[in-house]
Amino acid sequence: MNQNKRVLLIISGGIAAYKCLEVIRRLQDHNISCPTILTKAGAEFVTPLSVSALSGGKVFQDLFDLTDEQEMGHIRLSREADLVLVAPATADIMAKMASGQANDLATTALLATDKPVMVAPAMNPMMWQHPATQANLETLKERGVTIVGPESGDMACGEHGAGRFVEPAVLVSSVVSFLNQSQNLKGKTALVTAGPTREAIDPVRYISNHSSGKQGYAIAEALVSAGADVTLVSGPTKLAPPTGVNFVPINTADELLAASKAALPTDIAIFAAAVADYKVANAATQKIKKKDGKAPKLEFEANPDILATIASIKKGRPDLVIGFAAETENLIKNAQSKLKKKDCDWILANDVSEKTGTFGGDASEVHLVKSNANESWGHQSKQATARQLVEAIAQELKG
Repeated sequence: MNQNKRVLLIISGGIAAYKCLEVIRRLQDHNISCPTILTKAGAEFVTPLSVSALSGGKVFQDLFDLTDEQEMGHIRLSREADLVLVAPATADIMAKMASGQANDLATTALLATDKPVMVAPAMNPMMWQHPATQANLETLKERGVTIVGPESGDMACGEHGAGRFVEPAVLVSSVVSFLNQSQNLKGKTALVTAGPTREAIDPVRYISNHSSGKQGYAIAEALVSAGADVTLVSGPTKLAPPTGVNFVPINTADELLAASKAALPTDIAIFAAAVADYKVANAATQKIKKKDGKAPKLEFEANPDILATIASIKKGRPDLVIGFAAETENLIKNAQSKLKKKDCDWILANDVSEKTGTFGGDASEVHLVKSNANESWGHQSKQATARQLVEAIAQELKG
């Protein structure tokens, strides 16, 4: 990260406001200064003193502070930043942003800025799903606002669902990625697969795996930041699709293969989805009932090999086909074997044994395996892995 990057942080009123103290601290780890506007509602959850102690500067609150407004402080604040970050972004402040209101320092700065804006929504699941909020969200997206989150999970209000503030580490990674982004893949097209597949046993049961989709989604986001035109084909996850992707939801391996073929031709194809190797032959059309406590006998058949299928295309094959190898033992040996068997260009190998916490976690230890070289990228966040992969792709295509 270059020196002297500035993020204007606007903390609005939500219980997740306390997490922004961690965001401020972690941004400083990346040499990013963080002048802060604290709304009146935000000050009900965190104090100006705590924010100031971590940011190392004054906390701005009042639009009509005579000392600051001598220099038109609301304009200066919004123009001197490299990025304006609203976190947490409540339904209220998103509505004000969408309608162009400017009745306090935060909304005035947002309306006066000529810099990119990023918001991290956090609110009750019903508020998030409300048509008004979703309409405001679409308006902000159309204006180029970057949306980070929300995630699904347990809420402070006791409910469960989408609306949970993203973890501070994820938000900071998104900010750092945004500030570091270069358009080194502008004009390129990319296909990314992510998440698990679900293979039906009957209408209420299925076979799947522990994939969260976080790595594939991070890769899609990093590709968009690099200027690529990205199609993200994803199995069921709890994640919101990154802004700017062409999102194609699927359930089964057959659907994933069909969607991947439909996305061709493309320059780059990255297969991060955790595809079930087998499916149930002749899945039941009605719920299978228990019979005297005896387990039903299921017959399986192989699913299509999506990575090998795309890599073997003779006409219109992507310039770079990249697969993932999720292994619990013999990591490099198994990845090298998969690279040769699938006839792809690169394999990203990661240890997914239980001790690593890779499945569902925010970090992993990845090795880049090529036909003539292996490279360890160490233990790092999935966002950092995504950025490193995109940089490697850009260098490869340029070379």
